[in-house]
Amino acid sequence: MSHYKSELLRLLDERGYIHQLTDAEGLDALAQRQVVPGYIGFDPTAPSLHVGGLVQIMLLRRLQQAGHKPIVLMGGGTGKIGDPSFKDEARKLLTEDTIAANVASIKRVFERFLTFGDGASDAIMLDNADWLDRLEYIPFLREVGQHFSVNRMLSFDSVKQRLEREQSLSFLEFNYMILQAYDFRELAQRHGCRLQMGGSDQWGNIVNGVELSRRMDGVEVFGVTTPLLTTADGSKMGKTVAGAVWLNDDMLPAYDFWQYWRNVDDRDVGKFLRLFTDVPLEEIARLEALQGAEINDAKIVLANEVTKLVRGEEAARSAQATAAATFGSGGLGEDLPVLEVPSEGIRLGAACTAVGFTASNGEAKRKIAEGAVRIDDEPMNDPAFLVTVPAGEERKLSLGRKRHAILRGT
Repeated sequence: MSHYKSELLRLLDERGYIHQLTDAEGLDALAQRQVVPGYIGFDPTAPSLHVGGLVQIMLLRRLQQAGHKPIVLMGGGTGKIGDPSFKDEARKLLTEDTIAANVASIKRVFERFLTFGDGASDAIMLDNADWLDRLEYIPFLREVGQHFSVNRMLSFDSVKQRLEREQSLSFLEFNYMILQAYDFRELAQRHGCRLQMGGSDQWGNIVNGVELSRRMDGVEVFGVTTPLLTTADGSKMGKTVAGAVWLNDDMLPAYDFWQYWRNVDDRDVGKFLRLFTDVPLEEIARLEALQGAEINDAKIVLANEVTKLVRGEEAARSAQATAAATFGSGGLGEDLPVLEVPSEGIRLGAACTAVGFTASNGEAKRKIAEGAVRIDDEPMNDPAFLVTVPAGEERKLSLGRKRHAILRGT
């Protein structure tokens, strides 16, 4: 049982979201007293967020479920700089048009998770370009810059690691944490925002924001970070051999998204059900206690529930049906990637790359040599093999046991 008194912190605690709090007692008391507006920033570095950002979206959902107000802050301004936190090198600078397109594309996913509107606990979406783009350099340095100690900024892990590895940290990136702190203060003034949430790598940035509001305005604001999310085998969440697990359906088919969750490590099932679904805790306790082959039932619940939240009910149903058809009866489900094969055929290696199993023909060659590629469940070992499919017919191309595609004759 959680020792917190507010519904908000109890919910976050019981489901495993809390890593650090700037002032647990103060936030607990505030959340009992009033509706707390809380924000998380999302920098638009790609047209979609991936699974690594899902825990933050779920945090905003939990905030709203506990009766508080989520603020989704799109980093149209900070995205022009790039967060240096724990990156090995500077991000490539994006053009304003790319940033605008990415913001528009990312926005769509939040509507599935949050109720937007004008009510006290309805979510709102803002863009920090609205105030950051208008800043004047000298006034900003005088008003805000004086509150930051470079000695202190150099002590944050995200900066320290770059310096210790003797990797260049540009002055541009060094400013990022000041701008993020300024965002928090701006949101506190404009929207009464009292809470910033983020991953554990954001702790230093969040603390800066808490201190800036206190110094400039005498306002007490709070910070919460989530644990660094890794899978049971220690790898980073949301990265696979095939690439990122994107949330937007135009960047990753629903079936591949569903399969990612269906194939998680047995040891992660309970944790992921708590973090990424609304399944009640008692039911999660039952599911994570399943043993042997039965744990697969829990994984199907996980895959269905997450896919339902991110992609909608129909996508979850269709993906599960495709999995059942592909694995159960040897048939082909309709959600699999499809490659139209011309009448003259296609080389096996090229087919693997064309359906996205491999990133290059060289990688395809290696996979085929390892015996990992099959056509209609028959192992293939010649990358130059010419695959032909009669017009109107289909063949199944597989990589390993879990990735499949349809080759369709034209």
